[in-house]
Amino acid sequence: MDKGVAHFQRGASFTSTLIGLIVAGIFFAVGFKLFSPYWDHATINSIVKAASEDPDELSKSLRELRRDMDKKFYINQVELPEKDSLKIRLEEGVMYFDLVYEVRVPMFYNVDALVMFEEHYEAIKP
Repeated sequence: MDKGVAHFQRGASFTSTLIGLIVAGIFFAVGFKLFSPYWDHATINSIVKAASEDPDELSKSLRELRRDMDKKFYINQVELPEKDSLKIRLEEGVMYFDLVYEVRVPMFYNVDALVMFEEHYEAIKP
């Protein structure tokens, strides 16, 4: 071994470790804040999809179908951002379910995240 060459230990410095923790914390905070809108959308989407595939639901009038879906939203503790976020229409024996809305999530100070959802289903009315 050469005595003239200094051997240094290698590893992460305090600064690089701190920067890594800060970046990981930011990603965790963003993911934590965005979890709720995605979870609510999964619930809303499953209710709409189930209604579009259930012959008993499809045989009801549009008013009854909408009322039943609103009850299911209430039971699952989710609500649409606006009443017209879910549009149900009947055209020539085909029912169309259009679920289109966006959710604004406050992130940090004056920075918001805008999450947009768009789902379309169609079913033949029995």
